[in-house]
Amino acid sequence: MKNIKIITGLFLAILFIFSIDWMPSVWGMASRPPLVGSPAPEFQLTNLSGTTQSLEHYRGKVVLLNFWATWCQPCTKEMPAMQAAHTSLEDQGFAVLAINELEDIKKVRDHILEHQHTFDVLLDPDNQVANMYGVVGLPVSVFIDKSGRVRKIIKGGLLTEQLILETVQPLLQETVTASQKVPAL
Repeated sequence: MKNIKIITGLFLAILFIFSIDWMPSVWGMASRPPLVGSPAPEFQLTNLSGTTQSLEHYRGKVVLLNFWATWCQPCTKEMPAMQAAHTSLEDQGFAVLAINELEDIKKVRDHILEHQHTFDVLLDPDNQVANMYGVVGLPVSVFIDKSGRVRKIIKGGLLTEQLILETVQPLLQETVTASQKVPAL
């Protein structure tokens, strides 16, 4: 009986040691959010058409990353403001990337069609990008400048069209020099 307890204890200790490497991906533990002024973490996700998009694809534009889900009421409430800003500023170099967390593509597609949103929607089925950006609750919005640096992070359903415009318009006026560009990771 004593040998069984020792073997069981050793087995559990070994299991714990080996689980440390994969535990964050299984449990979805978020890392720290990027600091304002730091390079935005690079990622690749699939859009609703099945095309892989990367953050690098949007370099040179001001980007609003918005982490959301269809069940999140504050997320749904702020999306019309995102759509209005997208419509009015898209031609000036503004892009909205709505990153859906953990949901089925059909549910996301139906939601987007129902609300007639035309901004880009990306799927984060494993929560990997949300974890890279330190997202714990929804919604979370991250504003990224033309050079690829995080300029503002907003947690909670606080986005209005006015707030988006006040944040984005100065960033659109900035020019990016070669020394300001963030190299792709």
